[in-house]
Amino acid sequence: MFKSLWSLDPQIKYLNHGAFGATPISVLEYQQKIRKKLEREPAHFFQYEYEILLDQSRNQLAQFLTTEPENLVFVTNATTGVNTVLKSLTFAPDQEILITNHTYNACRNTLEYLVERSGVKINLVCLELPIEASTISERILAQVSPKTKLVMLDHITSPSALIFPLAEIIAQLNQQGIETLIDGAHAPGAIKLNLSALGATYYTGNCHKWLCSPKGAGFLYVVPEKQHLIRPLIISHGANSPRRDRSRFQLEFDWQGTLDPSPYLAVQKSLDFMDSLLPGGWEQLRARNHQLIVQARQILLDTLKLSPPCMEEMLGSMAALPLGRTLGNEQLLQQQLFKEYHLEVPIFPWTDPKTSIVRISAQIYNELEEYIYLAEVLKRLLFPVKLLK
Repeated sequence: MFKSLWSLDPQIKYLNHGAFGATPISVLEYQQKIRKKLEREPAHFFQYEYEILLDQSRNQLAQFLTTEPENLVFVTNATTGVNTVLKSLTFAPDQEILITNHTYNACRNTLEYLVERSGVKINLVCLELPIEASTISERILAQVSPKTKLVMLDHITSPSALIFPLAEIIAQLNQQGIETLIDGAHAPGAIKLNLSALGATYYTGNCHKWLCSPKGAGFLYVVPEKQHLIRPLIISHGANSPRRDRSRFQLEFDWQGTLDPSPYLAVQKSLDFMDSLLPGGWEQLRARNHQLIVQARQILLDTLKLSPPCMEEMLGSMAALPLGRTLGNEQLLQQQLFKEYHLEVPIFPWTDPKTSIVRISAQIYNELEEYIYLAEVLKRLLFPVKLLK
């Protein structure tokens, strides 16, 4: 029923919404209307219409995230947001950035770049699976030291699909005067967010995943007292703008040169569209997806006789299942699932403990039967029945 509202291939069981999201047809049509409007009179659009539409989209996103619009700027994706903050701040060789082994690989590469440039040290907290939320908090806070300048954490981890207990961790770090950078790539739309209450110094997230906005739409949140420190990766006209009607923070980020702004401007459309799908709006949608992923995970656990890596309360709209052994050919298995069984689902290696992981996602266009089929296929491929002689 709902899948027809997307452009997804009806022959493919798409269980990988968490990777790149998927944009509904009506949102893509709205985006195209913006592009046509822009191209009809580009100069007038950028000079007189763009900023009004950008503010409208930002205001609606701010309301959804429970923060003030003045604290938000658009970026292309969460990785851009992480890079923006890390490259704006200054670090010294006697300082540390605390992360975990669940940190997204692209962001870990940015940290390695900083190590080479500034000599700052990486303080790695290893969180082995299975794990409980209380253990995550305890181990992260226990590894904070006087050298810790910044703690960078995922809100929902990409490889392991865990919701980190950020409220407790951030509250303790704020008491110690330690800044936090949160990679919230998977959080908006998967769990309810209140950025004002969360208390993070910096928070970046994607709109193209669970909000189902077009690709190229993300946001960066910065607390007011730190906004003067954060500069965009591209320095442009906003750096010396004489305008006083908005902050330097937004002036710099809102215009970084000519680009296609339609992903940012379509965020408001995707928020409205997803809110309209069920009678209970976003709250019901999040609950529905969470319940589906809980049921789907249990089917896979039972069929493959696996143990859960975390409690159900630590799941949003994704779940990761360690297979208990290393396949060594994860990419080949993923391709086989797609080509032979029409299943789009990621399989990748994990190191703590060393195993292979299958990660499933649940969006409103998914149905329980798809996960039953996946479980049966994986059982057939990974645990073939041995015939008696």
